[in-house]
Amino acid sequence: MKNTKDLIRVINLKYNTLSKGQKRLAAYILENYDRAVFFTATKLGKEVGVSESTVVRFAMGLGFKGYPEFQKALEELVSKRLSRMEKMEVTYGHNSQSQLLENVLTSDMEKIKHTMEHLDAKAFELAADILIGAKRVYIIGLRSCAPLASFLGFYLNMILDHVLVIDTNSTTEIFEQMMRINSDDVIVGISFPRYSMRTLKALEFANNRNAKVITLTNDIHAPINLYSSCNLVAKSDMVSIVDSLVAPLSVINALVVGICMKQKNKVIHNLEELERIWNEYQIYNNDEMNYLGNHLMEEFGPGE
Repeated sequence: MKNTKDLIRVINLKYNTLSKGQKRLAAYILENYDRAVFFTATKLGKEVGVSESTVVRFAMGLGFKGYPEFQKALEELVSKRLSRMEKMEVTYGHNSQSQLLENVLTSDMEKIKHTMEHLDAKAFELAADILIGAKRVYIIGLRSCAPLASFLGFYLNMILDHVLVIDTNSTTEIFEQMMRINSDDVIVGISFPRYSMRTLKALEFANNRNAKVITLTNDIHAPINLYSSCNLVAKSDMVSIVDSLVAPLSVINALVVGICMKQKNKVIHNLEELERIWNEYQIYNNDEMNYLGNHLMEEFGPGE
């Protein structure tokens, strides 16, 4: 089914052609679509009292390729009718605090698993190579993505030269900071729904200057991928008032580790130099210094 806007109308039109179990599903969804959207096929079947296979056949009978496509149509329907707080109430409203903790952590684990199974390994390795080979690295992420950009910038600054996390207070300042970007450079754009127009414009500017563009977002068809040559896709959602960005953070962790492993000697040199500076200027106490030193040796081994 290409057009999911008329899902309720389609269910109503096909109701008389459905089996008894499928009619029970249809009735439940028409009355509880705001809850059904968060159910797996198995959970929806248990809720209604039918088998998982009946749920799948129901979705296909409506014209969908399978349950995931049907669920996406439900998501589009709900997104137009529920506020964030209402979505959070539907998902977590009946949970105790312990259940809430378990459900949120389980949901985040599922997002990491989904990302691990679907992330393009070639794109991931290409991103690491591009970052290593760039003269300058620019990083941009706005609103809830700003901590991700800051985290990536913090660690890349330890292992690469000339890394700049773009200050995003105003559109004018963004372009001023990117004024010298060129074909020797790369920009990493991080954007998740709701997508930032300022991030999109920054990537367009970089692309027009022939800089390489790496994106980290939630969908291969996300707007910022229009200008990217390397797309990293990580699962996220906005069910609650808090954006779930656990999977993108894991991808960033993996990217930093991947870069470290590709140029161990340089990383060890940089970190040993940082440790010397920290020690000279008493940035950390001795216990912390010893821990850091031992940790570095365990991670990378002695320098060659």
